Formats: sequence, structure tokens, C-alpha cells
Amino acid sequence: MVDGQLLEGCRRGDPGAFEELVERTHRQVYTLAVRLVGDRHDAEDVVQEAYLRAYRALPGFRGDARFETWLYRIVANAAMTHLRRRGRFGEVLPEAQEGSISDVPAAPAEESLGDAEVSRALAELPEGQRVVVVLKDVYGFSCQEIGDQIGVSEGAVKVRLHRARRRLKELIYGPEGRGHEEVRRALPEYAEGGES
Repeated sequence: MVDGQLLEGCRRGDPGAFEELVERTHRQVYTLAVRLVGDRHDAEDVVQEAYLRAYRALPGFRGDARFETWLYRIVANAAMTHLRRRGRFGEVLPEAQEGSISDVPAAPAEESLGDAEVSRALAELPEGQRVVVVLKDVYGFSCQEIGDQIGVSEGAVKVRLHRARRRLKELIYGPEGRGHEEVRRALPEYAEGGES
């Protein structure tokens, strides 16, 4: 967690403070970037861009939201810019490869799952669906916030989210709904096919 004293040092332009901030947040930022772009190498570019944007924007950070939430929004914006630049938004990813999304450690909100099955399933989603399910179900963004991030309506986000959850349910539980009970308990919205 980033404290006020560290943020104040960053706002004053202290390079040591910003370096410490990067060290404290890098794992979470990198994990989110890989989850969004689906590739470790692309994620490294997104992380660099996100930290550059954060460094420039820090003097204006007033603390209206938690710092981590603010930083995750910057990472999401950088990832969306990257995907659009590459013309990959909405593309279906191939099976998990070395250096892909399934090799990345779980994000803090996913640690309770302890299941590579979920990561593999996420890797098989089209990017447009994967982005909304990661931002909503892992990082807790609202549908409106996600829509703002990716440039679509809140209704379109809900449709993508519903489709993504339905597809994840199929990927995790199989076509007949059988699946790992621990994952079923950890992700009840997939078990129920629910929507929020």
C-alpha cells in the first residue's frame, strides 16, 4: 500500500520516492497489464507508459479515490491505447503460450482462487470480453467506469460482461456444467450465470 508521505515525496519530484512507489506497486500494475493485453512483452510496454503517465499526473492527484484505484485506471487507459494502436482489441487470443496471460501470478483479488484453470480460461476469451471481466470481477470497476475506459456504452459493457461470464462458465465447468467446486464457490456469478 502506498502511504501519504511517499505520495507527497513523489509530488515534490523526489526520484527516490517515485522509485519506491514503483517497487511497491509494480507486481499489481504488471499483473493488470498482462491480464488486459494478454502478453508479457506488450504488458512491459503498457507498464512503462502507465508509470510515465502516473508520474506526469501525480502533482494533480488529490486523493479523491484510493491511490491504487487511480493507478489502475491509468494502467487500464494505457492498455486500451496499446490494444487500439496494435489493432488487436476484440481479437481472440490463441491457446496459452509461453509469456502469455496464463503464466502471470494471480492479482491480489484472485489469490483466493489458487487455480490456474481461471487464468487459462481468461486467456481464451476475446480481448474485448477479457478486458471487461478483468476490470469488473477482479479489479471492481463499475460498468460505467469500464465503458469510459474502453469507449463504449454502459449497456455494451454489460452485454460483453454477460457473454464473458457465460463463456468462462463453459471453459471452467465444461459444456455440461461440471467443474472444480473451489472455483465454483470462489466465482459464484459464473456458477449462476449471473450479471451485475
